[in-house]
Amino acid sequence: MYQDKTLVCKDCGAEFVWTAGEQEFYAQKGFQNAPVRCKACRDAKKQRNNQFNSRRGRMAGANR
Repeated sequence: MYQDKTLVCKDCGAEFVWTAGEQEFYAQKGFQNAPVRCKACRDAKKQRNNQFNSRRGRMAGANR
């Protein structure tokens, strides 16, 4: 049913494979969109978001 697909990362332009197993997992979770970033760019984005959120939390605590 599912077949491996080659996708292009929207951040770095690298090709990455979206495996049949990953596609099945996405379908089971109800996700409707294919991933747009490779693993390295997803991880980097998560790290940036975590750093931003931790700084934001410290700033909110200082205003109390």
